[in-house]
Amino acid sequence: MKVLVAHNFYQQPGGEDPCFAAEVAMLQDNGHEVIQYCLHNDAIHAMGRLQVALRTVWSRPAHRDLCKLLRAVRPDVVHFHNTFPLISPAAYYAARSEKVPVVQTLHNFRLLCPNALFFREGKVCEDCLGKSVPWPGVVHKCYRDSRAASATVAAMVTTHRALGTWRQAVHTYVALTEFSRRKFIEGGLPADKIVVKPNFVYPGPGPGGGTGGYAVFVGRLSPEKGAETLLAAWRSLGGTVPLKIVGDGPLAGAVAEAAAKDAAIQWLGRKPLDAVYELIGEAAFLVLPSQCYENFPRVVVEAFAKGTPVIASKLGAMAEVVEHGRTGLHFEPGSAADLASKAQHLLGSPLERARMRQACRQEYDRKYTQQSNIRALTAIYERAVGGGLRSGPAVPGGAGPNGNA
Repeated sequence: MKVLVAHNFYQQPGGEDPCFAAEVAMLQDNGHEVIQYCLHNDAIHAMGRLQVALRTVWSRPAHRDLCKLLRAVRPDVVHFHNTFPLISPAAYYAARSEKVPVVQTLHNFRLLCPNALFFREGKVCEDCLGKSVPWPGVVHKCYRDSRAASATVAAMVTTHRALGTWRQAVHTYVALTEFSRRKFIEGGLPADKIVVKPNFVYPGPGPGGGTGGYAVFVGRLSPEKGAETLLAAWRSLGGTVPLKIVGDGPLAGAVAEAAAKDAAIQWLGRKPLDAVYELIGEAAFLVLPSQCYENFPRVVVEAFAKGTPVIASKLGAMAEVVEHGRTGLHFEPGSAADLASKAQHLLGSPLERARMRQACRQEYDRKYTQQSNIRALTAIYERAVGGGLRSGPAVPGGAGPNGNA
């Protein structure tokens, strides 16, 4: 199959970028022809605010370039990962005009929430869910703490809801968990267009030994990822449970301060993937203390691949992916005391950890290998190709929202 895969890279690398790279590599290694169309948000530095805002709602350059590329390569399907902000939903209409079916992976909740996280002021927020105009996100400056930037995202969502883009211009949406699928249906996406395919690791690392005797956190050091809960829990543990922290972010200063005060905490900063795998594989368990829903944290699959159990917030997709008592433990979101209790218990229970390590690896082999994912992804493409194109104009009102070429 010939697949055009499109992705808008972020200025700060996130989980979506390695997911995109893994799927491209997996497709190529399984004999599919892959053409890539990628933009990078570093280009925003050379743009004015108005130009960025206009491109977020409708990117004429991306629409034009994709039309040309699609005519030249004639793919069977085009698969979008992130279109925000420089590719924009205009790209769907480029594919529509060339009669190429569209698949969109839902890596985050951007279509339902201006900050894409359902998170505000330290807790889950669904104020914009289901609203035709996500005005609460503008009022509360949910995107980049800017009312203007939040208004731009809200304008994109509102415009394309009014145009029918989300319902008519995408053939198949790929949700990463059943939890996120339910949220998108609640937010107005058509249920019959949303399938579930989880994240995966490719190539898959072998299992680790789990002999390190420490806990590990891997991720962005930020409030929504639960970094403050993590640090509060380890303060209460009084140095009894070693912790290695991998990552960077706005709370890096607080992490550095905690590591300076507590010899049990080691902050390692960013690490290459091989080193991360090694750290996860030898850990007694991985900690996932996020206070937002998450969509499908890739680090969970990495932990399962290494056979490492996960202590996760009992919230959103995390409660679905991590099975309490089998592949890890749940704790109450935001509760440092409960997290500390679960960490102390699991570190002191070698037989339970051994049982969980076996279950984690079994879970990986059953759900998250490249073999199961290539089968699922191929079936999604075949579904999109066989579904036909809905009737209607290739572009609503012309080449842009106002009918201007």
